[in-house]
Amino acid sequence: MSPDLDIDHGAITPVRAPSTLQGASSGTVTPSTRAGSIRSSVSKEKDNAVIEVTPERAALPGQLGSELSQKIRHKYASSYRKIFGTIFTINLVVFLVFLITTRGNPNSREIGSAASANLLVCILFRQEEFVNLVYEIFVLAPHSWPLFIRKRLAKVFHYGGVHSGAGTAAVVWYLLYTILVTKEYIDDRQVDTLVNLITSYIVIAMFIVILTAAHPDLRRKYHDHFEAFHRFAGWTALLAFWAHNIASANVTARQWHATIGYVLIHSPNFWFLILTTSCTIASWSRLRHHTVYPEKLSDHATRLHFKYRGMNPFYGVKISDKPLTEWHAFATIPDVEPESGKINGFSVVVSNAGDWTKKQIGKPHERKLWVRGAPLHGLLYTSKLFARIVVVATGSGIGPCLSLLFADATPRRVLWSTRDPEKTYGPKVVGEVRRADPKAVIWNTNEKGYPDIVGETYQLVHESNAEAVFIISNPKVTEKVVFGMQTRGIPAYGAIFDS
Repeated sequence: MSPDLDIDHGAITPVRAPSTLQGASSGTVTPSTRAGSIRSSVSKEKDNAVIEVTPERAALPGQLGSELSQKIRHKYASSYRKIFGTIFTINLVVFLVFLITTRGNPNSREIGSAASANLLVCILFRQEEFVNLVYEIFVLAPHSWPLFIRKRLAKVFHYGGVHSGAGTAAVVWYLLYTILVTKEYIDDRQVDTLVNLITSYIVIAMFIVILTAAHPDLRRKYHDHFEAFHRFAGWTALLAFWAHNIASANVTARQWHATIGYVLIHSPNFWFLILTTSCTIASWSRLRHHTVYPEKLSDHATRLHFKYRGMNPFYGVKISDKPLTEWHAFATIPDVEPESGKINGFSVVVSNAGDWTKKQIGKPHERKLWVRGAPLHGLLYTSKLFARIVVVATGSGIGPCLSLLFADATPRRVLWSTRDPEKTYGPKVVGEVRRADPKAVIWNTNEKGYPDIVGETYQLVHESNAEAVFIISNPKVTEKVVFGMQTRGIPAYGAIFDS
């Protein structure tokens, strides 16, 4: 039987119409979220019928392509890796141009400028305002644009590929630069060339430490150590870079018979370094100690409320109680005054996922936490590129999704799989999900076990005719859903871990 029905005083005839219809006289047809039956309640007094129709279960289509092509296209050749490869290819072309134009004898100053340019690009793609600007530009595309364009623009959150690609290229360029200045010192053993050489080796040593610590396997296993290495080695490299820049300018000034000031002003290195340093200072200059008001949801989760500023949807913040050693990024949820509807702060949902989060859950009293930098757009902001979406979350992944649901910018269906939703996260969070999608599928894993999450996601895509799927979950489930959708031709997006 067709799920779309027209009702006229009890008569039922198939029609081609929207999923919710008003009958010619008094009937109403609405789709339900579950079951495959039709329930009819007829009022004898009013001679009308209320019929609830549930869409039939959609058969999960087969995956497109061979198993090998699926893995190559959707796993190994990810957008992140493509961007990384593109950045590296551009640098390789520039290097070949240098070799051709200098007949195999590149100038150390030009090589140093290439290293500085890549370092600037690397830092820019970690600077909050710049990243937000990139997001704003990419989500400008209207829904009238073809889906094949919009689904590619939505991958802007892979910008980490630019950061790591440019950073790795900077290390390679600087390694080449260090080789050249070593050769120059052998040919010209002066004090200033020795100072230039020593500072170059310090910089390259710090770069290698950063690059090694950033390897995905080491980063996952020793995340706190990675943060410390990345931060302190980066600061040391930046200071050494300034010392090296001045030492290098001193060498050039002697060779040009000019002043150091003249050389610095005419050096691209100097200006690249000023911009790089400014980006670093901009983030840390906004380090603040703010009061947080905890709302304990359960022994597994808490909601931390901040009142120092309002926060629009689709932003995240970095929080810490030890600002020099570790930071934790969270998506924010606008806090609204019930009476006026005015945003008067924001909150983040924290679930037990490690020592730091467990400690926060165990502190129900008012206290202070550090917040650094400007609020930053994230993955879910790209949902604005689509006319209809399906939002999938597991456990505390619903926290970041609450910001999207609050924004109410895109029609959506919601699938949330978690244990005891009301007991773990409270009726308020469950209510917010229900308000955003009255037919939300909230799957209690304690009662029903773990769902076939790919099948359930596809069912909502089928029912709502969604253009894309967004998932916030752990790495394993995220990869499973994204791969399961993409190999069936459905755009799907999930967080990038260790980017």
